[in-house]
Amino acid sequence: MGTDPAAPVRTCVGCRAKAAQSDLVRLALDGDAVVCDPARRMPGRGAYLHPDRRCWEAAQRRRVWPRAFRAGRALDASAVAECFAAV
Repeated sequence: MGTDPAAPVRTCVGCRAKAAQSDLVRLALDGDAVVCDPARRMPGRGAYLHPDRRCWEAAQRRRVWPRAFRAGRALDASAVAECFAAV
């Protein structure tokens, strides 16, 4: 976790651990697709993951995307899979 106690804290949707926002990767919706938002500027609700393949796999296994984005439909997370394939 970061050293600044006033830094925003977010919860990883994969492992459910709290961490400084700057230590997590922000994900956002682009239509029905979940995409990485490295600039943290896309509009709408965001979800956060540690930049760790285990957190990505946990999120996939738990099927968190509709809950994390409060969407009542299935979401395509294949673009995020590409981001985490290199990790």
